[in-house]
Amino acid sequence: MYGGIAIFTDGLHIAVKRCGRGKDLVMLHGYMSCKESFYNNIPAFSGNFCVTAPDFPGFGASSPIPRGWSVGDYAAWLEKFMAASGIEGAYLLAHSFGARVAIKFAANYPNFAPRYAERAFGSEEYRSLAPVMRESYKKIVNEDLRADAARVHCPVLLVYGSGDTVTPAAEEGLAFAAAMPRACLKIIGGGHFCFMQNSEIFNAEAAAFLGGLRET
Repeated sequence: MYGGIAIFTDGLHIAVKRCGRGKDLVMLHGYMSCKESFYNNIPAFSGNFCVTAPDFPGFGASSPIPRGWSVGDYAAWLEKFMAASGIEGAYLLAHSFGARVAIKFAANYPNFAPRYAERAFGSEEYRSLAPVMRESYKKIVNEDLRADAARVHCPVLLVYGSGDTVTPAAEEGLAFAAAMPRACLKIIGGGHFCFMQNSEIFNAEAAAFLGGLRET
């Protein structure tokens, strides 16, 4: 379906799936997940976009992180990864923890102009993590990103599952939608992984949003 490549940033091996042609679309997975979580989404977008889906450092087939990274550390890595990959002005499609990184990235690296973030973060995996990942986890979940969200001035689509009890739309969804000046909140059927559970509707919502951006 799509090809796998490796990109090195700061000595870290990054496993990447890349396919398609057109405007760059970078997909950022959630915590304790990997690029394969977008299995049902990549084919839907690769016809119109050059899709790049990396495993974050510390996850999937990428190198482990050398210490407990914060959201800011992952955002700084993303800037280097995109530069090393020749990606500029990309759209971002992100889930959960990936969306936290996308918010921080959009607030601090506006020249890369990400245009799409999906969902906020929350999870219960702490006790299963290795020590360095526990350190990173605490930094990630304890950081309030509402001030960063307020600095994201590009268009953003937030998609939440109606049955999500990890990051409920009525709580985090509304909070981020209110914080971002140009955000739109959509609620579809499904839980925390609604983009997988209800992929056809999710893909249609995201494609319509991205299509509108390409026409402006």
